[in-house]
This record gives sequence, C-alpha cells and structure tokens, in this order.
Amino acid sequence: MMTAPAPAPASASASASASASAPAALARGLGRVLNRSEAWLDSKGRGAWIAAMVLGFIAFWPVGLALVFYMTFTNRWRKSMFGQSYKSQYDQSCRSQGHCGPRRAGRSTGNSAFDAYRAETLRRLEEEQTAFEMFLERLRAAKDKTEFDNFMDDRARSARPTEGLDPTAPMGETGGGSAPGQVPQSY
Repeated sequence: MMTAPAPAPASASASASASASAPAALARGLGRVLNRSEAWLDSKGRGAWIAAMVLGFIAFWPVGLALVFYMTFTNRWRKSMFGQSYKSQYDQSCRSQGHCGPRRAGRSTGNSAFDAYRAETLRRLEEEQTAFEMFLERLRAAKDKTEFDNFMDDRARSARPTEGLDPTAPMGETGGGSAPGQVPQSY
C-alpha cells in the first residue's frame, strides 16, 4: 500500500522560497548597479570606458576582457555612441546663436563703412590667393622643367662616350680615329 507523502511544514516551504528569491534579488540588485554604472560611464565618454577597461585588466584580467567584449558588441567604440562630437556641438551652437564663421561674411553688420571695408578686404584677399596659386603653378612648372632638363643632360652625357666607337670594330679599336692601315696610338 502506498502512502502519500506528508506535506512539508509551512516553515520549510517558506525558507525554500526565501532561499530561491535571495539569488533573484541579488541578481536584480546587481543588474541595477551595472545599469547605473553603464549610464555613468556613457555620460563620461569613451575615455571613462577605456579607463574602466584598463583598471579591469589591472585588477583581474577577465574583468578587463569582459569589458572589451561588452564594448565591442554594444558598439561603445564609436564616437557617435557617446553623444555629439565637438564639431557637431559647434555646428549646433552656430545655428542656434546665428554666428557661423565664414558663412556670416555675406551678411550685413549694419555698419556700412565696415561692410565696405570687409568686402574690399575679402576681394583683395581672393585676388592675392589667386595670384599666389598662379605663382605656385609657375614654380612647379619651372621645377619640373629643370628636373626634365637635368634628366636629358644626364642621358646625353651617358650616350656621348659610345658615339665615337664602332660597334663592328674588334675590342680595343675605335672605328674613327686612325686612317686605314695605321695602328691606333696607345696613350
């Protein structure tokens, strides 16, 4: 005859459920700490992530390695992951405040004397830039011509010693310096 198992006392089931919920609570608490740490590191930028990774390698190498993998798989290496770059912050500030460096040059300041002076100065600078670019082009052309002339002179010099030799004459005899029947002079 089979007997049914006796129900566990209430205190035993309560302690079992408490021991089962303890790891879950610990995991939730650890998850919150990790989420806050991640948010804090993100707010500080890529340098904070790299510093945390280096400290992780120094303290215990698997922690550093885990941070490298986490940074890689969550694309934490990209600049865009940490908000705007300096250039985009400047561009946004430029648009919101209405001053954008060279783009402002065409707008009037309200002072006609200054606007005329600025327009004349910009025109003169553009002419000087064009003249300078033309000068650089002439300088490059002159340098190229000099290099080419030197190359041709070197080539001509290397070709001159062989001009007086007769390729059909036996070794040691030149083809043109002596009359037929005469023995070439040795020096």
